[in-house]
Amino acid sequence: MPVEVILPRVDMDMTQAKLTHWFVAEGAPVAKGQLLFEIESDKAAMEVEAPASGVLRFVTAKAGETWPVGTVIGWIYAEGEAVVLPSLPPAAGRSAGSNSLSLVEAEAAPDPDPLPASGERGAVALPRATPAARRLAREEGLELASLRGSGPLGRIQARDVPSREALNREWLKRGERAPLVLVHGFGGDLNVWRRWLNHIPRGRGALALDLPGHGRSPLGEITIAAFAEAVAATLTQEGVTRAHLVAHSLGAAVAAGLAARRPDLVASLTLIAPAGLGPGINGDFIAGFLAARSPAALRPWLAELTADGAALGEALAEMTLRQRRDLGVGEAQAKIADRLLPEGTQVYSARADLAAYAGPVKAIFGRDDRILPVSHARALPGSVAVHILPGVGHMPHLEARDLVARLVRENAAAGDEI
Repeated sequence: MPVEVILPRVDMDMTQAKLTHWFVAEGAPVAKGQLLFEIESDKAAMEVEAPASGVLRFVTAKAGETWPVGTVIGWIYAEGEAVVLPSLPPAAGRSAGSNSLSLVEAEAAPDPDPLPASGERGAVALPRATPAARRLAREEGLELASLRGSGPLGRIQARDVPSREALNREWLKRGERAPLVLVHGFGGDLNVWRRWLNHIPRGRGALALDLPGHGRSPLGEITIAAFAEAVAATLTQEGVTRAHLVAHSLGAAVAAGLAARRPDLVASLTLIAPAGLGPGINGDFIAGFLAARSPAALRPWLAELTADGAALGEALAEMTLRQRRDLGVGEAQAKIADRLLPEGTQVYSARADLAAYAGPVKAIFGRDDRILPVSHARALPGSVAVHILPGVGHMPHLEARDLVARLVRENAAAGDEI
């Protein structure tokens, strides 16, 4: 499948750019990494390299024309690949004086003769899609023509490609800077982060997700590595290429696993009451939490999560039991506990993953945590900044919101600078 050549964004404020020069002529061979074209905006000029090796075909932008960033301006076909005519981008984005049609004129104009560059007739138009969407569709074995695009003029985005691995998620806030990705702990779901909305830094988005077997996410393979891969697939679907992970308990172990395996995705790690730092865990809590079938039976176990036993509110028990009844998460979470927490023991370790990640890491512990021993904060890699909060239990992000929010802001700012 041909690779799209896209007019890139040089800076965050850039909405369009002028194509000043092509280094490779249409129909000529090109090697991946070879200089392909040059653009300039109000703030910068940039030489753009070829994203793949092959033959440059169907160039739609000429030197001297101005186009919106993200526009497909050509395609690179592999040597010997069948040449088909792709769907052309709209002409409305070009600057005046480029002999372009307005959007209305372009839509009303007759279709061009669908002749591929080779001169063969009968070519089939390719659906418009981002490179990430094309890759995801290949991996999932899906035909692009079967998908509905949510992008401009129906262009298929990564988020439009259903994935067996991707998790249920929700943007709690949109922003321009690299977003926070919020990952809950065992037995929770993305809704816990709604209480944190007022603490999300200004200008930064926040994407909350349900771990496998939690909320509305299906349960697949039960390993920390598989959970980390599911988070990575979710970020890819959402078009997130760099993010600050803020993760609690089991989610913190997953976040550390993702950072070790995909450091390109992770700008910083803020781990709250992180699991995976030692074998000890309150096995009675896990058993009691999973066994409870009524609000009266569940509330005492939920009270164990915080130092004062009241920070989570009365409605959490009803919501947890409703999810078990309506979504079947109780059985899934019992399987997770059986695999990852057998007989009240954490059988996985996140320490090697933390040691492998070179970005900024903060680990936040409650001194009065009754679920995971605060002693797990000892002997962490020297690169990890450790914060132990007095009078706080297993839920620092809810018990000490202002302080934890400040630590997240500091860590994200450090990650932005790398």
